[in-house]
Amino acid sequence: MAYDKQQATHEFTLWSESYDRCILQWLLFGPSHRALIRRIRAVAGDRPVRILDVGCGTGVFAARIRAELPAARVCGIDLVSGMLAKGAERWRRHAGHVLPVQADSERLPFAAGTFDFVTCANSFHHYPRQDRAVAEMHRVLRPGGRLMLIDGYRDAPWGWFIYDVCVAGVEGAVHHASARRMRALFDQAGLRGVRQRVHRGPAPFLLTEAEAIESVSAIHPPHFRVASPAPGREAVS
Repeated sequence: MAYDKQQATHEFTLWSESYDRCILQWLLFGPSHRALIRRIRAVAGDRPVRILDVGCGTGVFAARIRAELPAARVCGIDLVSGMLAKGAERWRRHAGHVLPVQADSERLPFAAGTFDFVTCANSFHHYPRQDRAVAEMHRVLRPGGRLMLIDGYRDAPWGWFIYDVCVAGVEGAVHHASARRMRALFDQAGLRGVRQRVHRGPAPFLLTEAEAIESVSAIHPPHFRVASPAPGREAVS
């Protein structure tokens, strides 16, 4: 049976209870977050930037961005309200600098050309329509902005066993795209200068990065909901 958003929502709602304490925070999420921050700093230095984190979960990565890149303004989106709710204290701590939004990666509720960077770390294999998600990430980037996407590297035997056997066995018919498939998705979306780097280790991952061309227009949904309501709080700008 094909993996769908209802299944993803169910799984992540259950996982939200232990998400911040799970071993993957140390084994995979921490290393991949550090890799993304290094790349953002290499491109932007310490200048103010606007970052959209797709699949933000409880906001662990958003908080790390704020600690390492204090001039950044971050918007985090996640499909699962339970994940966002578990990050409520983190959202309050970074209010004014980090904005959590419940939204779908295939229909991002932002105007074209809004962000300098779009990041997506370790959630892409859960997206049923990966082509649509990449196209939307491209749409909301300003011309010259960067999409940086990390997911498990499954092209070598160890990675194949971890992601295509173990992870798929637990999570169902998720899809870790090969490096070749990831490049094709980026090319299809019109991104340019695709570059990839494999990070080895107990949980190997692939960082795929590319630059946005001129802004592209698309219809976006008319509504979105801030996950942690705070009357009078300003949006990230």
